[in-house]
Amino acid sequence: MIIGNLDLGPRPLLLAPMEDVTDVSFRVLCREQGADMVYTEFVPSDGLIRDAQKAIDKMHTLEEEAPVGIQIYGHIPESMVEAAKMAANAAEIAGGHGADVVDINFGCPVSKIAGRGAGSGMMREPDKMVAITKAVVEAVPNKSVTVKTRLGWDDGSKIIVELAERLQDVGIKALTIHGRTRCQMYKGQADWTLIGEVKRNPRMHIPIIGNGDIVDGPSAKRAFDDYGVDGIMIGRATFGRPWIFREIKSYLATGETHPEFWPAVSERVKIARRHLELSLQYKGEPRGIYEMRRHLSSYFKGLPDFKETRIKMVTTLDKNELFAILDQIEERYGESLCQ
Repeated sequence: MIIGNLDLGPRPLLLAPMEDVTDVSFRVLCREQGADMVYTEFVPSDGLIRDAQKAIDKMHTLEEEAPVGIQIYGHIPESMVEAAKMAANAAEIAGGHGADVVDINFGCPVSKIAGRGAGSGMMREPDKMVAITKAVVEAVPNKSVTVKTRLGWDDGSKIIVELAERLQDVGIKALTIHGRTRCQMYKGQADWTLIGEVKRNPRMHIPIIGNGDIVDGPSAKRAFDDYGVDGIMIGRATFGRPWIFREIKSYLATGETHPEFWPAVSERVKIARRHLELSLQYKGEPRGIYEMRRHLSSYFKGLPDFKETRIKMVTTLDKNELFAILDQIEERYGESLCQ
C-alpha cells in the first residue's frame, strides 16, 4: 500500500489514533510489536493556533516510531488550514521526527467533539467537509493528506460511497473508513459492506483502509479477502494487547493461530515493563505513571485472584513499587496464560 511517497508494503496494519491512548510510548511499543504505521492522539486545531502547549506536545514524534501520522481535528476552515501547516512542520515546532502524513479526523463520535461539528459531526455537513479537506490539501503541498471518517451520521444518511469520491477528487492520498455511523458510537457490529463498496468503486484509485472490529487474525483476513481493503487500522483491540500486530501478521502468513501470540504472563510482564520504561522516559514522574494506568491493568486481564494486585498497580505513584509489583506478578503466575 502506497500513500503518496510512503510505501507500507502489502496488507499493512496501522495503529488507530486514540485520545489518551496513542501517546509516544504506546506508539513506539506498537511499532516494536509489528504495527506498520502509527498515529498520534487527536490534535485540536484551535489549540494549535492558540499555541497551547498540550496541543503542541501531541505533535512530538520520534524516529523510532516512523512512519507516523499527525491527526488534526476541528470545524473552522481557517483554523484547520493553520493547524495543518503546523502539523506539516511539526519537527520544527514540536521537535522530533515530525509527520509523515497529515490526517484529518472526521470520525470521532464523542459528543464534545461531534456535537460542535468537528470529528464525525462533519458527516452532517459533507460540503463543508470536502471544502476543509481541499483547503488543507492545498495548504500543505509537500505532505500527503489523508482522512479518517465513518459511514455517515446515522442509518438514514450513509453517504460514504459518494463522499469518498469527493474527498479523493480534492487530493487526499488515502481514506480510512470506520464501519459504523456516528450515532452507533462503538456499539453493534461494524458494517464492512460499504467499505467494500467504496473499494470496488472503479473511480477510486487511492488506498482504502478499513477500521472496526478487527480483533484477531481471522477477522483481519476476512477484511482483506472479502472486502479488498488495502490496509487495516486497529484501535480498541490493542488495549492491553499490543502484540496483536505480530499475531495478525503470523496468521496472514500461515493461516494458523500460534500459542505464542497469547503470551504467557512472564512475556506480558516483559512487555508491560518495557511500556512503563518508555512512558517514564518520555513523560517523567508522576505523569508517566498516571498515563500508564489504563494500559497496565489491561495487560493482565483474566488472571485469577488478581483484584488486590490490580488495585495496587493503579494507585501507586512510586515507580520502584510498580516495577516490584510486575516482578511479583511474574513470580506468582510465571508461564501461565491469560486471555
